[in-house]
Amino acid sequence: MDFTFSKEHQLLRRMIREFAAKEVAPIAEEIDRDERVPFETLKKAAKIGLMGVPFPQKYGGAGAGEIGYCILMEELNKVCGSTATVIGAHTGIGAMAIYLDGTEEQKQQYLVPLARGEKIAAFALTEPNAGSDAAAIQTRAERDGDYFVLNGSKLWITNGDIADVVSVLAVTDPALGARGGVTAFIVEKDYPGFKVGHKEEKMGIRGSSTAELFFEDCRVPAKNALGMFGAGFLTFMKTLDVGRISLGAGCLGAADQALQMSMEFAKSRYQFGAPIAAKQAIQWMIADMAIEIEALRSLIYRTAWMMDSGQTSREFSTMAAMCKVFGSEVACRSADVALQIHGGMGYMKKYPIERMYRDARITRIFEGTNEVQREIIARNLFRNVGLRLR
Repeated sequence: MDFTFSKEHQLLRRMIREFAAKEVAPIAEEIDRDERVPFETLKKAAKIGLMGVPFPQKYGGAGAGEIGYCILMEELNKVCGSTATVIGAHTGIGAMAIYLDGTEEQKQQYLVPLARGEKIAAFALTEPNAGSDAAAIQTRAERDGDYFVLNGSKLWITNGDIADVVSVLAVTDPALGARGGVTAFIVEKDYPGFKVGHKEEKMGIRGSSTAELFFEDCRVPAKNALGMFGAGFLTFMKTLDVGRISLGAGCLGAADQALQMSMEFAKSRYQFGAPIAAKQAIQWMIADMAIEIEALRSLIYRTAWMMDSGQTSREFSTMAAMCKVFGSEVACRSADVALQIHGGMGYMKKYPIERMYRDARITRIFEGTNEVQREIIARNLFRNVGLRLR
């Protein structure tokens, strides 16, 4: 067993870390305060190949695989959850759906400019009545000659108002349900009938945009059906499996940063004539954070290695769900403990702990709530011993 990163991945991490320190960290507080997407940062990220890190070079990517992409998400989340979320929704799910199940023609037309950062992607699954119950979507797509006509709406779509290309899930045969009656589509923002609705105001990740999308007789070319017709639910679930690994990697970065900041503060903050690092209560907080972070690191990069090795089995789906659950809960616990260690200072807006605390909370909700992930894990485990649960 070899747990070392390749030389290429080590160099990639160094480059991303330098980029994050120079271009991302200095404006993290500003974009959160102003609820502003950092387009200038995205352009700089595209210029050095960070918008398509996991994709092969023939599709405009960096060819660094899922391990490389997890490194990107880990390092970006150390300094700015908002910037990482914008890139994550673009690369990890919006463009990833096209990479996983798109035709060669679709990849050349859409994935290449997305991987190069020339266009931005979004992933549209959630609806007013379909969140955790993803199979309950109501957006319809009806065939009309060489087109499908989409009608419906999507809710809480990250990058929804800034995306050029959106991967959309719609019902094509209500009688067949999720297994055979749902198809994924590639929708361009300029298609007639595609409209952006309300932009949400959020507690955290405020420098990323979240918006409603509406489809009113939106005409999408039939050739833009993504993956097998009727199997869109499988395409989207497969995409989310991959996204959950990188989400966990982002949580790893945030948790590790919370740990490092807590240790620095504990060294310099004196109470009762000694640094608070000398207090057993603080030491145990630090130790518990470090234990969970190291366990999470192993889980994330083992699962990323499974994907890069082509081991996308039921075990992989289980591991991806574990990455999401454990990662998000470690990130939230670490942010909470870090705020406690910082005391009143951590509660103040002018210090990054307050922003990290708010940013961490969404990770237990989006890309499948932790409650749903636990059901996935349990179902897969029981299926391995011959019991199939609904």
